[in-house]
Amino acid sequence: MTTTETPPAGGALVRQLADAASYWQPVPANGYVTCIMTDADVGAETPFGVGMQTIAPGGCFVRPHAHDKNEEVIHFVSGTGRIELDDGAEVHRGTPGTTVYIGKNRRHSFVNDGDQPLTFFWLLMPAGLEPFFAAIGRPRAAGEPAPAPFPRPENVAQIEAQTVFAPPKA
Repeated sequence: MTTTETPPAGGALVRQLADAASYWQPVPANGYVTCIMTDADVGAETPFGVGMQTIAPGGCFVRPHAHDKNEEVIHFVSGTGRIELDDGAEVHRGTPGTTVYIGKNRRHSFVNDGDQPLTFFWLLMPAGLEPFFAAIGRPRAAGEPAPAPFPRPENVAQIEAQTVFAPPKA
């Protein structure tokens, strides 16, 4: 008779959005990012990072970029906007409930073309966006008013190269 052993239970963590690290973001996104959790927080076997990003209305956007070592899933929570893949060669509407998978080296951008904030949940595998957002942003406390728009750091290309971004398109 063979017995089957039950593997040990994995870790668990419940984190409220207000308890996660959050950063105001510079132009062109304006808005903010909340870095909710990474595999390091829970000792997960599979590397991941999850968070939420809110892009201000009025044409603000996440600039076109790619991740050469990461896969990404985006799930739209509120607001509306454009999903632009491959520098606009492919364009889709993002509305609450829309989910997008973005493979390695796929250039993508999100544009808030609505009149309300655009918020989406992101999952990056493996993690790595967290240090980028901390380096380019300013600490944010839940409920505080948005600061005046501020520029990206002068060394943003260096910060991108040290985190999860593919080299800029030539």
